[in-house]
Amino acid sequence: MKLVQRRQVLRAAALLPALAVSVPGFALAQSPPPVGAPAEVAAEVTGARLLGNGTLRFLGLRVYDARLWVGSSVPGSDWQAAPFALELQYLRKVKGELIAESSLKEMRRQGEIDEVTAERWLGNMKQLFPDMQPGHRITGVNLPGVGARFFSNGQLRGELREVDFARFFFGIWLSPRTSEPAMREQLLGGKAP
Repeated sequence: MKLVQRRQVLRAAALLPALAVSVPGFALAQSPPPVGAPAEVAAEVTGARLLGNGTLRFLGLRVYDARLWVGSSVPGSDWQAAPFALELQYLRKVKGELIAESSLKEMRRQGEIDEVTAERWLGNMKQLFPDMQPGHRITGVNLPGVGARFFSNGQLRGELREVDFARFFFGIWLSPRTSEPAMREQLLGGKAP
């Protein structure tokens, strides 16, 4: 492969981590389970335990590790009604703005979002999602009936108190309408409803 083509592929791979769940052809591989829940997960989800995890790859490159932490209630067909934390540990450098834009694109796959709401959510996500470096983590906590709370590397970034936002956002990974059903099944511990 020519050096210019290789650089283009690597540049594209660096831009795609947040889009990874939306692009067909990504290979998933199971990542090793962590020893225990991160402190922010343990504080937010009573009795937090790992339900499922996976590593997202693109063109052979590892993009991020995803982990779904649950308490006594395990997400089922009404997954948004259960408290849980979705942790993404990035393995590549990614701009927070790209994560926000890609998230909105994937959220729109879950259902209709009017333009005013979409712009508001995009602005909120741009503030919530910082630029990521390899090893950095974003953790989203589903707050049933309330919305979502977000952490970056264990530090609270903020929350969106909108139930619809949480449903559309976590639906990127957990909804039956996800663009990556294999990732969904891995996160739900092989028991996708």
